[in-house]
This record gives sequence, structure tokens and C-alpha cells, in this order.
Amino acid sequence: MSLLNTEVKPFKATAYHNGEFVEVNEEQLKGQWSIFFFYPADFTFVCPTELGDLQDNYEEFKKLGVEIFSVSTDTHFTHKAWHDSSETIGKLTYPMLADPTHTISRNFEVLIEEDGIAERGTFVVDPDGKIQIVELNAGNIGRNAEELLRKVKAAQYVRANPNEVCPAKWEEGEETLSPSLDLVGKI
Repeated sequence: MSLLNTEVKPFKATAYHNGEFVEVNEEQLKGQWSIFFFYPADFTFVCPTELGDLQDNYEEFKKLGVEIFSVSTDTHFTHKAWHDSSETIGKLTYPMLADPTHTISRNFEVLIEEDGIAERGTFVVDPDGKIQIVELNAGNIGRNAEELLRKVKAAQYVRANPNEVCPAKWEEGEETLSPSLDLVGKI
């Protein structure tokens, strides 16, 4: 079953965020756009490049009213240790959620049970707490924050304009389509 258009299931987690441990739950998502950015583990290879790429684009996400939550099955203490020891991770200013109980990873169906780690999964959640975008990558394939930013803009556009759709490669400001019988077979 697809998670698209389903509500984020209840969770409670501790995050490392701006030098503090903070509690996060699904109720805090309401009223804002959110990205859950799952990655396999702290102190690895591809993961810091992705998290650094998100940070490089974080201000653009914030301008769109989007909060980013990176999530791994590591503890919040491990997140702090990684933050304190890595130049790349030390620059992160978005919350790093800890999921040592695997609750969040199971809720988003990205937990690799036999390994106890999460798949490389990205989920965009709308202000109603519903999942609008689901993306899964194999563990050895990194993601691109600029492409994610484009997808968020498209999701926000169609939410604000429910009678329109965004075609392939749509960029902000470009033409959209208004589905109708007149378009069938003409594109």
C-alpha cells in the first residue's frame, strides 16, 4: 500500500537541534510543510554529503515554510557526537531526529529490519500532516536537494491550485496544465 496521501502516524522522538536535545512529535507538523529525510547511519560516507547538501539549500526550504527533519536509527547522543566531530555535519541547523526504537522508520516503511537501519527515503508532508511525495533510493545512491526543492514547489503549487497539474520538469513560474477532456491525446 502506498503512503501517499496518508497521515503521518504518531511518534515521539528526541532530536539534536542547534546544540540542544528537543522533543518532536507528529502534532508539531501541522500547519507547516515538512520533509522527513531518512538515511542509514551517522559516521558513514554518502549520508554526510546528502545532509550537507540539504543544509546548503536549507534557507530556500525555510523561505517556502518547510522544516527538514533528518532521521536515522542512531541515538540523539550519536547525532551530537557526529555534529561535534564532522565539519560537514557541524554546519547543520535543522533537527536531526533519533529513531533508536525504529518507530518512525517503521511508520514510514523504510526500516531494513535485519540491519536495524533505514533506507534512503524522502517524504514531503503537507500542512495537514499528509504525505505528498515519497522517494526511495538504494543505499549507494545519494539524493539532490535542489531536485527536492523543485518537487516541494510543485507540491505547494498544486495544493494552492487544485485544478492544475505540473508537467515533467516543471519549474516555478512555468506553465502548468488544466486537466480536461480537451487535452486527452493532444500532449
